[in-house]
Amino acid sequence: MSLIDKRRIAVTGIGLVTPVGNDRESTWEALLAGRSGGAQIENFDASGFSTTIGAEVKGFERENAAPCRKLLKGASRADGFALAAANEALSDAGIAPTDEDSHRWGLAVGAGMMTVDYDDLKVVYDYATEEGEFQPNGLLRQDYPADPISFCRWQSNSGLSMLTKAFGIRGYATSVHTACASGGQAIGSALKALRRGQCDRVLAGGFDSMLNPVGISGFCLLGALSTDNDNPAGASRPFDETRNGFLLGEGAGFLVLEDWDAAIEREAKIYAELGGDGNSLSCYRITDSPPDGNGPIQAIEQALADAGISAGEIDYVNAHGTSTQMNDRSECAALKAVFGDRVNDVSVSSTKSCMGHLIAAAGAVEAAVCCLAIRDSTAPVNANHQNPDPNCDVNLVIGESRALEIRAALSNSLGFGGSNSSLVFLNPERGQL
Repeated sequence: MSLIDKRRIAVTGIGLVTPVGNDRESTWEALLAGRSGGAQIENFDASGFSTTIGAEVKGFERENAAPCRKLLKGASRADGFALAAANEALSDAGIAPTDEDSHRWGLAVGAGMMTVDYDDLKVVYDYATEEGEFQPNGLLRQDYPADPISFCRWQSNSGLSMLTKAFGIRGYATSVHTACASGGQAIGSALKALRRGQCDRVLAGGFDSMLNPVGISGFCLLGALSTDNDNPAGASRPFDETRNGFLLGEGAGFLVLEDWDAAIEREAKIYAELGGDGNSLSCYRITDSPPDGNGPIQAIEQALADAGISAGEIDYVNAHGTSTQMNDRSECAALKAVFGDRVNDVSVSSTKSCMGHLIAAAGAVEAAVCCLAIRDSTAPVNANHQNPDPNCDVNLVIGESRALEIRAALSNSLGFGGSNSSLVFLNPERGQL
């Protein structure tokens, strides 16, 4: 299929639940203001870990998350975020599956590897431990209080099943887990399914919560988390020379994607056109991207080619920008390689500076940020940046958010294990800019 034959895909709905807001507009307002969601962890006792801070979702009313409250019985914390964000996206788009067209709707999600709730973990600990030794027979005791469906709740496709049931989607469905690239690659999978004609509309996004003892301990052992426990609001500082790890976050983001002509015909609000998708595998280290940007470079170039545009048309990059030493340098190397002499004309920011790293949800939430940036002609600030790193000398949006006419925006998600995802979003009016 040639570029001119590719089906155009519109973004017509956005829903968000993040550490800085429980809906789309409150999240966007916080990002523009550079407000941090970082704080001491409250959902469990983290005092025994080297990192005691995180970016938790706050004031979230789980009972209002699902169209049907029965679904919440089998929902993990992250599933609740997904239900709320997906519901907001569909409401924002002004369209939802019906009995007549549900088979033409798709669902593509980026999901965490194991959405385990703290209460479930505590039950396992209490009933499987005796005098400090692991006793598996404890889990078989008659008074073991865990919900019988707890095990099902821990599977990475549980949220996919819940969302299809909640919103009556009966067509294409996929659950992607590629660590930090999950949400971006899920949206890319949705783009391909729409272009193939496999469906007419797709609810696409990602959700995750690793803010539990297992998640924190794993990232602490990897040395990936910031230990600035006395300064949670400033702990995530992407591209700053003093950065020392990321702030673990949680949340969900969803987009409604649909055929461009159908969106125009029903006079839908269009945030942006999802123009291109690129993926690569760095195969370097489990936790680091290559210093020269190899891998991310290929994903970015693929996304640009898929969108049929040159690097010269990108005005804003929502960077992966985790606030780790190696990965921030690698991403900047990739941006310099792709944009060349024009790199200083491209505004760059990492909104992880406010939200922390949402892992499987990150790519989807940050894709939504690109759409909102296009809508409001504003690049959100890269918060907490005070000490320039000569290895990260790209055109960062620092100090405050930047008014900017955006013809096209690039969203990067570079995952553990080397999975790289890049998405290109086009301004619906870019020809007039």
